Amino acid sequence: MDIKITAKNIKLTAAIKEFINTRVGKVENFIDNIVSAQVFISVEKKIYQKAEIVLHTGAKTTISASAVESNLYKAIDAAAVKAEAQAKKIKNKAKSRKAGKKSVKAMEIDPFADAVMMPQADVKFSVIKQVEVLPMNPEDAAYEMERLGYSFWIFLDEDSKQINLIFKRLDGTFGLIKPIKKK
Repeated sequence: MDIKITAKNIKLTAAIKEFINTRVGKVENFIDNIVSAQVFISVEKKIYQKAEIVLHTGAKTTISASAVESNLYKAIDAAAVKAEAQAKKIKNKAKSRKAGKKSVKAMEIDPFADAVMMPQADVKFSVIKQVEVLPMNPEDAAYEMERLGYSFWIFLDEDSKQINLIFKRLDGTFGLIKPIKKK
C-alpha cells in the first residue's frame, strides 16, 4: 500500500512516519484491496493536533476518517480506529450482500406478504447512552460535532431553549431538526 503523508504546521519526523505507516498498515487486516492511503496531519493553534486518513480501495470505495486530540499520536490512532471501523462495516456489508443473494433465490414471494402482516418484535437496545445537553447555537453544535467526528449532535438551542439535532448530510452540508408541537 502506498501511503502519502502531508504535514501542516508540524515537522514530519521519522518516528511520526513510522507510527503512521504501522498504524495505517493495520487497516489492511480488515479490508484487502487498499490501493493507496493519504494521511494529513496538522497542528492548529498549538493545542489541537488533527489527523485525517483517506484510504482508496480497488473497488472504488473511499474510507475517510479524522480525529482531533491534544496529542498527535492519539489523533492518528483515533483516526485509524475510525478507519478500521468503516473497513469492517464495508467488509460485513459485502458479506451480507453475498449471503442475501443466495437467500433471495431460495425464498418465494409469498413469505413477503406474511412478513408485512405479522406484528413487529420487541425493540431491543444494545446501548443506552446518557448525554449532557449543553446550550449552544447551531454553528457551535456543528463545530463540536465535526471536532468529535460524529454524524449528528444533540444540543439545547440558546435562543429557543429547546432540544435540537444537527446532522451531516451526504452532500457535505448540515441539516437541523427543530421540534414543533403538533396541533
